[in-house]
Amino acid sequence: MTLRPFNTFGPRQSTRAVIPQIITQLAARPAQIKLGALAPTRDFSFVTDTAAAFVTLGTAPASAVLGEVFNCGPGEDVSIGDLAAEIAALMDVQADIVEDAQRLRPKESEVMRLVCDASKLSARTGWKPQVTREEGLRKTIDWFSEPANLAQYTLNEYHV
Repeated sequence: MTLRPFNTFGPRQSTRAVIPQIITQLAARPAQIKLGALAPTRDFSFVTDTAAAFVTLGTAPASAVLGEVFNCGPGEDVSIGDLAAEIAALMDVQADIVEDAQRLRPKESEVMRLVCDASKLSARTGWKPQVTREEGLRKTIDWFSEPANLAQYTLNEYHV
């Protein structure tokens, strides 16, 4: 069996991923935050939901899952620009959100929409996400907001 998680996020994540990148940039209270393309949409799954999907799939009856491929995610996509605005609002930070040319993917390689259909996983195992995007973002922001945790990261550094 194979599980394909969609954009897992949460505490301790590398700033190579967009959510920690947004949070750490906003933590520096800049006038603007720089991201790649703002229009593509992604479906974000909080880490505990992804972990629960692995456990649920691993403990499911073999007859229901053996040899099958399952998607794991909430099925709710959001544009990167809207996500950045949502995080800024949760952090109570005012910043312009801009596309940075050096962070854009080559035009032919950008996927404009990624949204999960986890209906097969749900039907076969009963798994459903338990943490909303907002709840997950709040937990992630809270973790990154701890000075000792934030100190582990280089703010405003772009990782390829």
